[in-house]
Amino acid sequence: MRAKNLKIFFTLIGLLLVVILLGISKGSVNIPLNSLLLSENRPILYLRIFRVFMAVLSGCGLAVSGIVLQAILRNPLAEPYILGTSSGAGIGAVLVMILGVSFAYLPLAAFCGALLSIILVYNLARQHNKINEHSLILSGVIVSIALSSLIVFLISISTREALHGITWWLWGSLQVYDHKLLILVSSIVFLGIGAIYLFCQDLNAISLGDEEALHLGIDIELVKKILILISSLITAGLVCISGIIGFVGLIIPHIMRMVVGPNHKILIPASCFGAAVFMVVCDILSRSIAPPFEIPIGVITALVGAPAFIILLKKKQRV
Repeated sequence: MRAKNLKIFFTLIGLLLVVILLGISKGSVNIPLNSLLLSENRPILYLRIFRVFMAVLSGCGLAVSGIVLQAILRNPLAEPYILGTSSGAGIGAVLVMILGVSFAYLPLAAFCGALLSIILVYNLARQHNKINEHSLILSGVIVSIALSSLIVFLISISTREALHGITWWLWGSLQVYDHKLLILVSSIVFLGIGAIYLFCQDLNAISLGDEEALHLGIDIELVKKILILISSLITAGLVCISGIIGFVGLIIPHIMRMVVGPNHKILIPASCFGAAVFMVVCDILSRSIAPPFEIPIGVITALVGAPAFIILLKKKQRV
C-alpha cells in the first residue's frame, strides 16, 4: 500500500474514533462521557453504543453493496436504494409483519424481496441481451418508487395497529430493539463484506469490461450472480434492522474512488471507514437538529445524497 493511501487510512480511522466518541456523548441530550460512565446513566450509554455500532455496520454494508453494483453494472450511479434493492427488501419485511409470520423469517423475506427487485430492474433495462445504462437507472427509480408506494399501501390497509408506526422506521432508524437480530445481521454483513473482498481482483477486471475479464479467465456470469446474491443479502439484513437508508452506497464509493483510486483492494476498506464516519455524523445530526425530536436518518442521507446524485447524473450525461 502506498504511503499516500496509508495516510488516508490513518486519517479515516482517526476521524471514525472522534465521531464515535461524539456519537456516544451527543444526542437530544448532551451528556459528557465521564457522566455516562456513572451507574444511573449506564442504560443511555449502552443504547448509544449500540446505535453507533449500527451506524458503522449500516455504512459499511451499504457502501460495499454500492461498490459491487457499480462494478458489476459498470455504472457509477448504481446503488441499493436507487436500483430498488432496499425497497424490495423493505416490502419483504413488511409482508412478514402483515402476515404475522415469525420474525425469524424476516431476514429471509427481506433477502427474497431484495433479490427479486434487482432481477426485475436488470431485466427491465436489458435490450438485446445488453444493459442500457440510462434504462438501468430509470428502471431502478421506477421500481423503487413502485415498491415504496406498495409498502405504504399495505401499511395503510393493514388492520395490525403496530404496522402504522413502521412508516417512520422505513425512513431509517438506528435504534436497536432486538439484540438477537443485531447479532444475526452483523454476522451477515461482516461475512458478506469479507466474501466480497475475496473477489477484489475479479471486480477490478469486470470494471474494465467483460472482454478483459474473459481474457483473464474469469467466469463473469458466475461471479456476477454470486456478488449480486451477497450484496442483496447484506442490503436485506440491514433493512430488517434499520429500515431503508438511501444514497450511502452512491456517495461514499464515489468520493473514495476519487481519493484512493479504482482498485477494489483499497477502495472497499476505504469506503467502509468513510461510510462509517458518514453514517455516525448523520446519526448525530438526526438526534441534534431538532431536540427532543429525532429525524429519521434516511431523511438526512437523502438530503445529502439527492443533490449528489443529480450532480453525478449531469456529469455522466456530459461524458
